[in-house]
Amino acid sequence: MAQPKQQPLQIPQQNQSPIIPSNFLIKIMSKRRTWVILFISVYTLLLSISWNFLNSVLSWYESTMSENSGWPALYASVLLGLAFGVLSMVAALAVAVPATLVTWITILVLLTFAGKPRRDLVSEGKKLTVDITRFVVKVLIKEGNVVAALCAIIGYFVLVRRNKQDGNNGGAVDY
Repeated sequence: MAQPKQQPLQIPQQNQSPIIPSNFLIKIMSKRRTWVILFISVYTLLLSISWNFLNSVLSWYESTMSENSGWPALYASVLLGLAFGVLSMVAALAVAVPATLVTWITILVLLTFAGKPRRDLVSEGKKLTVDITRFVVKVLIKEGNVVAALCAIIGYFVLVRRNKQDGNNGGAVDY
């Protein structure tokens, strides 16, 4: 004797509002213009912060310029080099992350086509992630240090030259 099919118990969904915002968020974040706006906003914020830092360091330097020693110029140039080094590392990071992801995905796809089992792909993926991240961090730190050192050296000579010109002009500052 065949039993009649019972329909599964349907529970009415009372609150579907969390699904709509998550779908909306996914839809917005998948748009290219959202990422462009986010990128421009972050860089605008970074440039604004660095510009304010630059102005505060230069105003501090001008307030301590009455001393005839080169120490204020050295301190100011090191701070300026640090600021530009960090800014260059953040800018390089914005370029390095997408390139790193493309490299990582390409290597995993090539390993998949080479016939690696799924379990080996997971372990290789973890190793790749660590290796690529280590390499990117080393390169970013090295490039940031080079930019910081160059900016500090150039900044020192510019500030010392400016201080000597101000001494020759009787304190008048030419901008």
